[in-house]
Amino acid sequence: MDWLNYHHLLYFYTVAKEGSVSRAARQLRLAQPTLSGQIRKLEEAFDEKLFARAGRNLVLTEMGRVVFRYAEEIFTLGRELTETLRGRPSDRSPRLVIGVADVVPKLITARLLEIALAQAPPVQLTCLEGKSDRLLADLALHGFDLVITDAPLSPHVSVKAYNHLLGEAQVGFFATRALAERLRRRFPDSLGGAPLLLPTPNTQLRRSLDQWFQRRGIQPRLVAEFEDSALAKVFAQHGHGIFAAPSLLAQELRDQYGVRAIGDADGVIERYYAISVERRIKHPAVAAITEAARERIFKRG
Repeated sequence: MDWLNYHHLLYFYTVAKEGSVSRAARQLRLAQPTLSGQIRKLEEAFDEKLFARAGRNLVLTEMGRVVFRYAEEIFTLGRELTETLRGRPSDRSPRLVIGVADVVPKLITARLLEIALAQAPPVQLTCLEGKSDRLLADLALHGFDLVITDAPLSPHVSVKAYNHLLGEAQVGFFATRALAERLRRRFPDSLGGAPLLLPTPNTQLRRSLDQWFQRRGIQPRLVAEFEDSALAKVFAQHGHGIFAAPSLLAQELRDQYGVRAIGDADGVIERYYAISVERRIKHPAVAAITEAARERIFKRG
């Protein structure tokens, strides 16, 4: 496609916001068949389906979500241009769209994103969470400024992007105060038969922990597996078992969940990466995140 029909893009954007062709047609003052035909032309131009049907409503496909983000930016800039020409300067903040892999601890994510929010001028932050492979696919289509994950981009993945190591953290075990005090006495042998709340087997942390237990001949009692590490922390808070987390979060975990550190899983390290389509990061907020992560958040000693 050599050029973009902005009328078609506006029709698509309106349907996406309204959730149905009929409501969008009333707003645009177009006949429904006309509007549907214009949407089809846009899909043909992109050679991609942009909508899928969910009952009586339309929902965006994966490609539709990417196009919608660009459309929103385009029409927001158009409104800003109109206001500027009318002598009303815009106070619109620059946007920062970040994808975070769902395996990254929420407290680590919060530390990193707080850096972006502290920038001057302030940014308008959008944070989306999901599986790493899906986030990286959107990154390749410029749907994100940055993806934060716990593993570097594999050379076998057909995405042109670059790894930026943010830092690494020692992993430790945490539990309620009473359980932590009891298990601390003969740690790590005390973990044998102890109730354990683990990440699901498809995660790097789970594989590392399984190897750590195997090397030491320790067999804990598996109580539950969680994709969402925050849910594991809630279950531990309620006394259901032990969970693993970066030791540098000990104070936040104590304040938020009332848990205490038992001991470190010596040699089990979690690494966190910022993945971008730029070899050299240019976005000021992204640069601030990577710099602060290396110099403060994950700084050793």
